[in-house]
Amino acid sequence: MGSFSIWHWLIVLVIVVLVFGTKKLRNMGQDLGGAVKGFKDGMKESEKSDDVQQKIGGETIDAQAREKSDKLHS
Repeated sequence: MGSFSIWHWLIVLVIVVLVFGTKKLRNMGQDLGGAVKGFKDGMKESEKSDDVQQKIGGETIDAQAREKSDKLHS
């Protein structure tokens, strides 16, 4: 009753292929791969924007903008 043997997994695979068909499974695989790639690209872009917001001349961009704003309002 523990884990399934290789024969159980092969039977499940055959049933899935018969139910969905190879073309639909291929399309689902491509969609899943595209989603994962998009997620990775988004994470890379997020890291790049974090790098830009890091210190510039000892201060962050936000701190510089706040100082300029304070100078204008005083």
